[in-house]
Amino acid sequence: GCTQKYIVKNYFYYYLFKFSAALGEEIFYITFLPFIYWNIDHSVSRRMIIIWSIVMYIGQVSKDLLKWPRPLSPPVVKLEMRANAEYGMPSTHAMAATSISFSFLIATMNQYKYPFELGLVAAFVFSTLVCLSRLYTGMHTVLDVIGGALISAVLLVLFYPTWDVIDHLLLTSPFCPLLSIVVPLVLCYNYPKLDYYSPTRGDTTTILGAGAGATVGFWLNNQYAAPAYTSENLQLGFPLITTKIVVVTLARFFIGIFVVLLTRQLMKSVVLGMLGYRYKFPIGDLEARRRLEVEVPYKFITYSSVGFSATVLVPLLHELLGLM
Repeated sequence: GCTQKYIVKNYFYYYLFKFSAALGEEIFYITFLPFIYWNIDHSVSRRMIIIWSIVMYIGQVSKDLLKWPRPLSPPVVKLEMRANAEYGMPSTHAMAATSISFSFLIATMNQYKYPFELGLVAAFVFSTLVCLSRLYTGMHTVLDVIGGALISAVLLVLFYPTWDVIDHLLLTSPFCPLLSIVVPLVLCYNYPKLDYYSPTRGDTTTILGAGAGATVGFWLNNQYAAPAYTSENLQLGFPLITTKIVVVTLARFFIGIFVVLLTRQLMKSVVLGMLGYRYKFPIGDLEARRRLEVEVPYKFITYSSVGFSATVLVPLLHELLGLM
C-alpha cells in the first residue's frame, strides 16, 4: 500500500512517459475514439472500436489466466499504484496502443490522401512511446510489453480479412443489438476468478460495455439515421483544411465530450443508487462495489450508456446545432 519514494532527475522523460502512459488509459479512449467518430469517418471508428474491444478483452483475460507477476519493487520504482494489483503479462497498454494506432492506419490508408510512410511512422512512434512508458513507470517488464504488442499485431492480422464482413453484419443483422448486449454481459459475468480483488474484471466490463453501447448505436444509426460523417475536405489533403473546418471540428468535439462525461456521471449515480438500494449498501462502500453482482451491472450499464450516447445522442445534438 505504500508508494516507494523517488527523485525525478530528468523531467523531460518523466512527463513524456507519464503522458504516454495516459494514452493507454480511459481518458484517451473516451476522447480519441469518439473524436474519430464525430469528425472523420464512421467506418474507421467502427473498425477501431471493434478491434479495440476484442484485443483488450483477450489481453485482460490472458493476464488473469497466465498470472505472471509485475516487476518487483525494489529494484524497480513504480510510479503508478492503481494497476499494481493486476498481473503483468501481457501489457494491455501495449496491446491497446498497437491495436488503436495500426487499425487507424489500416482503416484510413486507402480512404484518405496522406503519405503511407508518414502514417506508419506515426503509428510506430505512438505505440512505442506507450510501450516505453510502461517500462519507465515500472509497471511491466520488457517481455510483458513485447508480448502485448505481438499479440495485438497477430490479432490485427487475423481479423483484418474479416473486417468488412463483421462491419456489414453489425450494421445490418437484426440480431446485432441483442447479441451486442448479451455476449459481452456473459463474458463479464464469467470472467476468470482470482483469489483476491483485481481491477481487471471492472476494466474489462468498462471496455465491453462501451463497445456494446457503441455497437448498438452503429446499428441504430444505419437503420434510421442519416449517412455517416465523411469529410471530403480531409480526403483532398490536409493543406485544404480551413479555419471553419477547425472551428466546427472543435465544437463537435467539446460538445460531444461534455455530453459523454455528463452521461457517465449521471448513469454512475443512478445505477449505483439502484444497486445500493437493491443490495443494501451505501454508495461510498468500495468493498460492496467490488462484488460481482454490483461491479458488472454498474460498469456495464454506465459505459454502454456512454457508448450509446457518443454514437447516437451526440450526433443528433450536432445536427440540431447545425454542426453536421
